[in-house]
Formats: sequence, structure tokens, C-alpha cells
Amino acid sequence: MNEVKCLCGHSNPHGTVLCESCGRPIQEKENGSKLLDMKYDGSARRSQTYKRTPIDKIWNFFSSVKVGIWIIVLILIASAIGTILPQVMYIPPNVTPKDFYREEYGVIGQLYYQLGFHELFSSWWYIVLIGALAASLVIASLDRFVPLYRALKKQGVTRHESFMRRQRLFSETSSVTDADAQLKMVKEKLQRKRYHVREENGSLLAEKNRFSRWGPYVNHIGLIIFLFGAMLRFVPGMYVDDVLWIREGETKVIPGTDGKYFLKSDQFIMETYQKESEDEVFENAITRVGDGSVAKNYQTNVTLFERKGEALIGADPELEEIKDEQIKVNQPLKHDSYALYQVDFKLNELNKMKFSLIDKETEESFGELAIDLLDPKKQYDLGNGYKVEVASYLPDFYFNSEGEPATKTRIPDNPAFVFKMISPDKPEGETSFVAIQQTIEPSEDNQMKMKFEGVETKNLSALTVRKDNTLWFLGLGGAIFMIGVTQGMYWNHRRIWIRRNGDAILLAGHTNKNWYGIKKEMEAVLEGSVIEKPADQSDEK
Repeated sequence: MNEVKCLCGHSNPHGTVLCESCGRPIQEKENGSKLLDMKYDGSARRSQTYKRTPIDKIWNFFSSVKVGIWIIVLILIASAIGTILPQVMYIPPNVTPKDFYREEYGVIGQLYYQLGFHELFSSWWYIVLIGALAASLVIASLDRFVPLYRALKKQGVTRHESFMRRQRLFSETSSVTDADAQLKMVKEKLQRKRYHVREENGSLLAEKNRFSRWGPYVNHIGLIIFLFGAMLRFVPGMYVDDVLWIREGETKVIPGTDGKYFLKSDQFIMETYQKESEDEVFENAITRVGDGSVAKNYQTNVTLFERKGEALIGADPELEEIKDEQIKVNQPLKHDSYALYQVDFKLNELNKMKFSLIDKETEESFGELAIDLLDPKKQYDLGNGYKVEVASYLPDFYFNSEGEPATKTRIPDNPAFVFKMISPDKPEGETSFVAIQQTIEPSEDNQMKMKFEGVETKNLSALTVRKDNTLWFLGLGGAIFMIGVTQGMYWNHRRIWIRRNGDAILLAGHTNKNWYGIKKEMEAVLEGSVIEKPADQSDEK
């Protein structure tokens, strides 16, 4: 768009309110009585100038401070709602999130799950809000920083009379006979107060602490880096926060390592406080929960492996042992930016169930079988024509609303089986439903039955797997943000203009904050001179 040329000859970008050189109002009458709006020094902002194309409209939308505030409000509201019910990482590991929220919290829980609040910080709409806030910070900062920087860099020393008279702090001293000596004295005092003084045609511009004007933009840079670090958490390999449940003797891949690292649980150890052997400080707690049931220490002794070569489908990975470690509470295993913390445990989970195939009348046994509850076989051959087939397996058995047997989870908390028992006398097989303390036979004249012989249990450890390569971004963003806060809070940009107007001297001052401070400083500088002290024109009616 065409530039606007001021009467002083300076060409200003379209939309400029005050001339960048002399400060003359461009879009107002020179004899206006109100104070000038010095926000961004009257420079032209893109959002106030270009409003035609779709890009302009998008830019103008995100450059609005109100829009940025509403985005922040929405993020805060969403974050608050996300704390009402537990996040998915804190629900029991043996249930599906959909069923857990519906059964525990009813319709509210189901809606909570469907809207993605159960995984708030990884839900697509929350990420969109974070991205919108970052876009708002970038666009709003550029929309204001660039024109303000240009206006301050190009500001002239000699300011137009209308600019001087319409500043908040202003004074006019007429009939000054020794103006040169007065200005020289004032200039020296300003320099002693660390003002940078420029002189032009007998006029002065004293300025200091301009860097404080960039404090809010430094804040924005810090926030942008911080938000970038937060969004990096959704990039694979940058952030891992998962839970690994592992049984004694089991080897499992560590979540978030792309199959590179494996962990074997060698042993789970739990130590408890004993009432008769501990100090008095634990006696009340032990008495409340039962003798010997207060955990003193629980740990998992593990072996860490690294996969060698590429993973082949269907083939067992070739593992190389790295180290043995004891993972205790607050004493994690650390390796290659990963950390594994001991957070929970489960004692005596059912691992195997043992049965005997016997004759109901004679109690004669035809063999035993041990069923791995985590990976049961389809068929067990006992020899001599006796076989047992697992027709159906329900790890966590219950009767559903229709009265049919079903399973809640894949965790063997309440296992039940439908067996087909095959013998030489009954080659077609006999069916029996066997659960803990319950056996149901469709036909009461079964010759064979499955006799429960015992169980094997194992302890489980819950290990939290953590990896966070975004902390550098979060720390850097936070540090830059605090630098911006300090920069804008403890310093303020002060400018003092002095203009000779014939035998009169015009004085004006401006600051972005702390008007009382600059007024007192100007009065101290003018002490001993004939130049009148400035008056605060905002107090005038």
C-alpha cells in the first residue's frame, strides 16, 4: 500500500498515526487537545492496515490480544476439567478405559472418555489449542514488535510542537535569555543519570532503558519455546511416560524404546515393618492396618537387555545383557535417557492352575495338566487316549446382564474354563464348566471330571518408564520467560524531549510506566535551571 508522507518530508508506512521522525499526528488535527496515544509510538501495525485477503483475516484474528486471552482461558478450563476424574495413566491397568469410566462414573464418565479428557494432554483438540496459543503469541508479537522497533529506531530528535504539547508530562518556559547554557547544564545532568542524549539543531532527546520495552516480547519468546517443548512430547522418541507390569521370571520389551531394550524380572522383594522389632514411631500405623502389613521396602531385581540386530517377524530377538539392577522406590534404573521407577506391585497373582482328569466314581486319575493362565494351550494330551481340550477360557469370569459367562479383562483374577474331556470310552468327549469353587456339567451323567489340584502364583511389579528429551526446551523457555519478566518489571523506558521554540523552551517526557518516577527525575534534572518543571496533564480537566 502507498506510504504516507508527513509535512516534515518523512515517508511513513500506511496506517501510521504519528510520524516516525517528527511525531506530528498524521490522522488527527494538530490542534487537538487530548493526549496522544503513544501505544507502539503510533506506528503502523499490519493487523490495522491489511484487511482484505484471507491471510490478512487470519493474521488479524490471531493478532488480537482478546483472542489470545480466550485461548488461554479455554486451555485453563480444559486443564481444570481434566483434574476432575483420573487420567488414564492412573486407572487400574487391568481394565479398559472405556469400561472403567462408564462403570465408575456413569454417563459423566462416558462423556468424559468420549471427549478425550481421559488423555487430556494428548487429545487432538488440546494440542490444537496449544498450537493456536503458540500461533497467537507469534503473530501478536510480530504484529507489534516490528513496527515498534522501526519507530524507535527512526525516531527523530526534533519533535513537532504538537507532539510536545500533547505529551502527559509537559512544560513551556518562555523568554529564556541564556538558553544554550541552560540546555548544556541539563544535558550534563541527564548524562550523569545514564541517559543517552542526542542533540540536533538545538533540540535534545534523552533516552534510557529502551531494552525494557522488549520485555513482553522476550516473555513471548520464552512461552513459544516452552509450548514448542510441550508439543515435542507428542513426537515419537522425545517423551515416554508409560507403565510396565512385569511378572517374576518374565522378559518384556520396555515401552517407548521401539523394541531396543528388554527387561527381565528376576525377583520381587517386599519387606514390611514388624511391630515387635521397629521403633515406636511406626507402632500406631502398624496397629491400625494390621501387624506386619506396612511396607518397609519393595524392590524389583532386574536384568536389562539390548536387542542385537534388526527385529525379525516371528523370530525371538537376540538379546545382549547390559546390567543387573535393583529398582527400589526413588532409586530408579537409568540407562540411555530412560529411567524405570518402582511404583506399584501385586502379590500372588494366579499364574498356573493344576488339574487332574479323574473318573467320578472310582477317583482314578488319568494324568495331570498345568494350565498357564497367561498362555493356555488348546489341547493337553495325557496319553493312552485321554485328552483334555480347552474349549473356552475366561480369565476374569462373571455372568453378564444376559446371564451368559463372560470375562471382564484378560487378567487371570477369576479364571474359568470350558473343558472337553476325551477318553477311550467317550471319544466324542464330555463337556464341563470349571471355575474357582464351581463346576457345572451340562449332563449330570459325565463319567470324567476335572479335579482341582492347586495353583502357582507370581508377584508383579509396576515400573514407570520415563524419558523426557523436552526438559531442555521447557527449562530454556522458562528461563527466557523470567528474563523477560525481570526486564520489563524492574526497568522502564524513559524519554525526555527538549525543543527550542524561538526564545521559549518546550519540555516533554514519556515513559511506558512509573510516571511518578520519571517526573521526579525530570524535576531533579531541572533543579537550578530556569526551565519550568513539567506538569502532569492527565490531571487536568
